[in-house]
Amino acid sequence: MSRYPQSRLRRPRQFDWSRRLVCEQKLSVNDLIWPIFVCPGINKRQPIDSMPGVFRYSLDELSAAVEEAVGLGIPAVALFPATPPEKKTLDGEEAFNSDNLMCSAIRTLKKLNLNFGIIADVALDPYTTHGQDGLVRDGYVVNDESVSALCRQAVTQAEAGCDIIAPSDMMDGRIGAIRQALDSAGFENVLIMSYAAKYASAFYGPFRDAVGSAGSLGSGDKRTYQMDPANSDEALREVAFDLEEGADFVMVKPGMPYLDIIRRIHDQFQVPTFAYQVSGEYAMIMGAIERGWLDREKTMLESLVAFKRAGASGILTYFAVEAARLLQQR
Repeated sequence: MSRYPQSRLRRPRQFDWSRRLVCEQKLSVNDLIWPIFVCPGINKRQPIDSMPGVFRYSLDELSAAVEEAVGLGIPAVALFPATPPEKKTLDGEEAFNSDNLMCSAIRTLKKLNLNFGIIADVALDPYTTHGQDGLVRDGYVVNDESVSALCRQAVTQAEAGCDIIAPSDMMDGRIGAIRQALDSAGFENVLIMSYAAKYASAFYGPFRDAVGSAGSLGSGDKRTYQMDPANSDEALREVAFDLEEGADFVMVKPGMPYLDIIRRIHDQFQVPTFAYQVSGEYAMIMGAIERGWLDREKTMLESLVAFKRAGASGILTYFAVEAARLLQQR
């Protein structure tokens, strides 16, 4: 390669058209998945204090919100229920109720008969009084018994009509077990998006406020099953196991603090790899925007392009609808 002054790397940066010609990564609405919180009731659009601009939707409000998102070209939504406290139990029995919030939301969205995917979260934390993702026995989150419960939950959601099962629990062996359970129940075409590298992160706080699990978890943590933020090689082992067990897609969560993990997974496995720009990331960006410290549109889009640059196939982001509007305008 030639050196300066024969080569001037600024030359292609002179004009808008030349910058577009050499752009390495292009963010598209097809890269966006919208996480949505669902709450009981009618005509409810509840703001979430720790996530400015994000709401919990009752089922009637949910339909209108999703219709707008799909109209903008967003290919999929991910549902998360804010289960009423009175329906939470130690063993999370509400997760297996075919008329629970999640299943009701899935059926509501299926009636829209639109071209988009419905992703259903599989974990017990929205349904348990202790706020853990699995079953607790003698103070410990047990693995195999939890996996059996997760299989029941996954089949219940598939029966409701979801397109993608997304296990976010981080129990060992759950992908293979869920795949077998789905296949045995006649749902061999339902996809699995595994939270394959989910870290025990400090960035989940606003999400737990949104689904109402923060109070249940209290001073507890999830470090016995979610990954240590210091570990990188371990993420590759987790992904390898999940792919071998039948995962169609894998996910890294959180997103921006773990761009290096996304890149390693992309390079190592070359499979569809998704990133979750989690609630804490969103809240930080919005907090700075609201104080006038950052430009809203530029910061939002730059944060999303970072995931594409790292190798992500798509991004779960609370900015999805706003970003889709901007991308359409451009």
